[in-house]
Amino acid sequence: MSAPSLEVISAQLESPNLRDRMVALASLRHVPPEDAVPLIKKVLDDESLQLRSMAIFALGIKQTPECYPILVRILETDPDYGIRADAAGALGYLGDVRAFEVLSRAFYEDTDWLVRFSVAVSLGNIKDPRARAILIQALDSNEVILHQAAIAALGEIQDIESVDSILRFAQSDDWLVRQRLAEALGSLPSPKTIPALKYLEKDSHPNVAQAARISLNRLEETKD
Repeated sequence: MSAPSLEVISAQLESPNLRDRMVALASLRHVPPEDAVPLIKKVLDDESLQLRSMAIFALGIKQTPECYPILVRILETDPDYGIRADAAGALGYLGDVRAFEVLSRAFYEDTDWLVRFSVAVSLGNIKDPRARAILIQALDSNEVILHQAAIAALGEIQDIESVDSILRFAQSDDWLVRQRLAEALGSLPSPKTIPALKYLEKDSHPNVAQAARISLNRLEETKD
C-alpha cells in the first residue's frame, strides 16, 4: 500500500475526527521536513492537547529553519505547562545552540517542574557548556526528577568540574538518580570517578550496578 499523498494528509488533518488527525500526523514521519512542517503547523493549535504534543515533537524531528522560532514562541507563551515542556524538549532535539538563552530563561522563570525538567534534559542535548551553572543549581531542587535530568545533562556536556557536586547522589534513595549518576560518570574522567563507579557497581539495584559497569568499561576503552 502506497503512502497517502500530501493532499490526502492535509485534508485528513482538518477532519473533525481526532483519530483521523492523529493518523495523518503520524503518516508525516516518512515525508521530508520541508513538506512536513507546513502540514504539522495546521494542528499546532488543535483542541486536542495530545495531538498538539505530537505536533511539537514532530517539529523537533522534522527540522527546517522555521521550527526554531515556532518552538521558542510555544515555550514562551503557551498557557499549558505540558505543551511548554514539550516545546523545551523539542528545542533540545534541534540541537541549536541559540536555544541556550531561551531554555535558561525558561528554567529561571517557569514555575512548573515539568518544564524545568525538560529544559535540563534539552540543555544536555544541545551540549552547551554554558549550561553548567543552571544544572548545578538544579541539583539543589526539591524535585528528585530534576536531579535525574541535571546529572544526566552534566554528563552530556562533559563537565568534569561537576564530579564533586554530583557524587553526593551516590547514596540517593532514588535508584534512577543513582543510575543517571553511574551513566554520567562514564563521560567524566577524574581521580574520583573510578572509585565512585566501583562503589556504584555494588549497588543493590541491578540497573545501577550495570550502568556503573558499562561506564567503567567505557573509561577503560578511552584510556587505551
